Amino acid sequence: MKRRDFIKLSAGLGAAVTLLSPLPTRAQAKAVFKAADVHPTGYPTVAATENLGKKLADATNGRLSVQMYPSAQLGAEKETIEQAQIGAIQFLRVSAGALGPIVDDINVVNMPFLFKNSAHAQKMMDGPIGQELLDKITTNANAGLVGLCWMDAGARSVYNTKHPIKTIDDIKGLKVRVIGNPIFVDMMNALGGNGIAMGYDQVFSALQTGVIDGAENNPPSYVFDNHYTAAKYYSLTEHLIIPELLCFSKKAWGSLSADDQNLIRKFAREAQLEEREFWKKYEQSAMEKAKAAGCEIIEIADKAPFQKAVKPVWDKYGPKYQDMIKRIQEMA
Repeated sequence: MKRRDFIKLSAGLGAAVTLLSPLPTRAQAKAVFKAADVHPTGYPTVAATENLGKKLADATNGRLSVQMYPSAQLGAEKETIEQAQIGAIQFLRVSAGALGPIVDDINVVNMPFLFKNSAHAQKMMDGPIGQELLDKITTNANAGLVGLCWMDAGARSVYNTKHPIKTIDDIKGLKVRVIGNPIFVDMMNALGGNGIAMGYDQVFSALQTGVIDGAENNPPSYVFDNHYTAAKYYSLTEHLIIPELLCFSKKAWGSLSADDQNLIRKFAREAQLEEREFWKKYEQSAMEKAKAAGCEIIEIADKAPFQKAVKPVWDKYGPKYQDMIKRIQEMA
């Protein structure tokens, strides 16, 4: 048995033993919640979730606590979603990009160039639209998840091993990894590249071996998962601002008392704002580290050609979200 498979099996068995053991009253049940993230220790989403766990433990005198599994120890996002759906993982940090194929309503935030900037995205997350979309996760019959809060993930840009991307013509023919969502594959193809859907945990080795020429992500992911050591050209296309989500297994959620559910929701809301502050510092640190390592950071003088190129993506996917898109754009 592979080590990762053993860890997954252990996590699942541990969750079953912890949450399903017979106890006098549900409100007094003791639980150690498994939390999964593909990002490494110290990453803003990991740190915010760990802090949520500490608050939860303090508030319940240790009755409820969180055990963090960073760095894709329990698998890539697709795998951890599946584990959360069966209750083997309780807390799940997942990109809206990966959740979109499961909860179609979430795909609205995956449209390229939807948000004008990060402040626009944050306004959506913090307001009624943000809560409405979280509720759509919770009420989705197939998702098996409870939407707790949003987390910032900055703007995504293209990086590659071949050459600087200064104009849209420079993307032509490049094999670029994207999240496994049809919107993103179509987006990269529309930009002239060859969109390759691939798990995040495979990207670094794929860059090293030439299976892909590049990928697209935010600066912290580019740097702190070591992609910058293989792909030296980082072009600020900022084509996507995809929020991340913290969810809870609906199967496990049903075993909690209303008081415990409210406590988790309260600390999740705090984590949403706390992670944002972590993100600002982490993003700045990532850019400084990339420059110090000799990476070429390329400003895109004119993004209009990029925006024009993805019109077919908007024509294909936009109509079903047109009302929500209008509401989001009016917030800017």
